[in-house]
Amino acid sequence: MKKLINNPDDVVVEALAGIKAAHPSLDVDVENKIIVRAGGPTAGKVGLVSGGGAGHEPLHGGFVGYGMLDAACSGEVFTSPVPDQMLLATQKVDGGAGVLHIVKNYTGDILNFAMAAELAADDGIDVTPVVVNDDVAVQDSLYTAGRRGTGATVFVEKIAGALAEQREGLKAVADVAREVNERSRSFGVALTACTVPAAGAPGFDLPDDEIELGVGIHGEPGRERGKIRSAAEIVDFALSAIDDDMPLTGDLAVMVNGMGGTPLIELYLVYNEVAKIIAAKGATIARNLVGNYITSLDMAGASITVLRLTPDLTRLWDAPVETPALRWGR
Repeated sequence: MKKLINNPDDVVVEALAGIKAAHPSLDVDVENKIIVRAGGPTAGKVGLVSGGGAGHEPLHGGFVGYGMLDAACSGEVFTSPVPDQMLLATQKVDGGAGVLHIVKNYTGDILNFAMAAELAADDGIDVTPVVVNDDVAVQDSLYTAGRRGTGATVFVEKIAGALAEQREGLKAVADVAREVNERSRSFGVALTACTVPAAGAPGFDLPDDEIELGVGIHGEPGRERGKIRSAAEIVDFALSAIDDDMPLTGDLAVMVNGMGGTPLIELYLVYNEVAKIIAAKGATIARNLVGNYITSLDMAGASITVLRLTPDLTRLWDAPVETPALRWGR
């Protein structure tokens, strides 16, 4: 294993310390592994909290800021945060209008966020959870009951965050978060396994001439393992799976996301293949993202996330955002 680290046990806290040093717009509680907007909660605004295991950067801490999240909690690598962290984050962002929990559909996240919401309710904080479960690759996996929560998390955080900035109420913000999730689908492909620093070895065995089609963001198995094939064939396989589940029609937001170890040149090549297939279907890519937004440490591969837009969702997508990983309009 070759990593730019010191002690494998200190990777998460030292990375959080680096985030704190790099981004003065964020208040980073390194000890409790919580990132919040500097300046405290905004009175009358719904607070947005998300979180999950480390190793998926920039998700979630990179999306804390104006127009997106108010707080993010980090667990250890690929490990859910604990309820005490989630409760503290919820308390830190409560501006009196309630708090939205954006929860990826992994068993640990679901259970721990639910417990944190109960504890927050005891403190008089109104909490509504929204579960993201956009991955069409599998119905159940090693970490979930039902579909995994993956790339649509970025869309949910951006669009719900925009509505919260407009001082809409908790129900409206939760409703639009659910709408985005329901209108989004994702599919991921791995070319290599990732290496968890504490383990010091790849998380699974993937021969040089094989790929995992439908991989999860922790390296969970997908639909099938097969021989390496061209980017065009991989994209066709992924978009066919998405289209079978949610027809690719109308105006779309498309994210071609790197898993952490894929060069940007390859991601743009993948995006070109996506654009050709979607155009052939008569749909329009109205908005797009290409880059690393929800990674899996150093895994080589990519995921494709598609959101069927409406005029209101497009307006909220275009609203200003200012976070370390996503910014426009300010």
